[in-house]
Amino acid sequence: MAAKLEFGLDTFGDVTTGPDGQLKAHAAVIRDVVDEAVLADQLGIDFIGLGEHHRADFAISSPEVALAAIAGRTERIHLGSAVTVLSSDDPVRVFQRFATLDAVSGGRAEVILGRGSFTESFPLFGYRLDQYETLFEEKLDLFAALISQEQVSWQGTTRAGLTNQRVFPPVETGRLKTWIGVGGSPESVVRAARYGLPLMLAIIGGDAKRFRPYVDLYHRALAELGQPGQPVGVHSPGYVADTDDKAREELWPDYKRMRDRIGAERGWPPMGRQEFDQEAERGSLYVGSPETVARRIAATVKALGADRFQLKYSAGPLPHDKLMRSIELYGSKVIPMVRDMLA
Repeated sequence: MAAKLEFGLDTFGDVTTGPDGQLKAHAAVIRDVVDEAVLADQLGIDFIGLGEHHRADFAISSPEVALAAIAGRTERIHLGSAVTVLSSDDPVRVFQRFATLDAVSGGRAEVILGRGSFTESFPLFGYRLDQYETLFEEKLDLFAALISQEQVSWQGTTRAGLTNQRVFPPVETGRLKTWIGVGGSPESVVRAARYGLPLMLAIIGGDAKRFRPYVDLYHRALAELGQPGQPVGVHSPGYVADTDDKAREELWPDYKRMRDRIGAERGWPPMGRQEFDQEAERGSLYVGSPETVARRIAATVKALGADRFQLKYSAGPLPHDKLMRSIELYGSKVIPMVRDMLA
């Protein structure tokens, strides 16, 4: 575990309800996300991650643009994606956009690359789903070459090759911090190690401790491949309120709405309250009072030897004012408690 454990927040820009109970416009949600990130910066939270989606229930399709707006209103918080769907984007353009973000933010940009758990971007940008694996493997290979900031020569089947090509702007600080987001496949863990890139584990259900073998595999693969040690992060959903009962009662209706909507697309049965409570008590849903959430985060960090914990704080239509209160409690109470517990 790193000397300084880092704490982050993640959001997909979930479309929230306003004071009138109606869903807000996407533009209003994006402005709210900027305000949420400004609060996180004021509280000393280390990182804010914005997810890329291309569907009606999430407002953010271009994380880098929203992150640039956040950069202009913040001073120290690191700014990244959660995740960038590299498979359906162009690695050169992704690198250029994040290098530009790094410039305007004074060296605070990070990118978390992943395949994403939704597939809307593939038909939208003209990519075939039967190339799902090949697209990610090839584009990650090119991106890994780009972050070296040397002249790049590369050949693949999914885009035009490059010959002794420089890409601009260069990253002023030397190297763009690039994570690989992994949902639980050993192949993805080893791939992150092969490129010597930090690992971000998306743990969205079940006991987080079951991911320990992936962490061990990652460190073993880094060593065997002669790569230096790299940080491991955890991304999981959660919500903080003044008491355990208040947190669960506030989160439950909106969390269920989000979970059931996505579940219906994927053939999952509707979520029952018992499943929700089980996840809150023993799974990967960090919901409760500051003390409860801190205790559960500390246990996960300890079990996995994590260097960063990122709380996915938005949950379906859960309103902006409740998200702001949750962020406030996370930054002012949860994080200091976790540090004390692990000291």
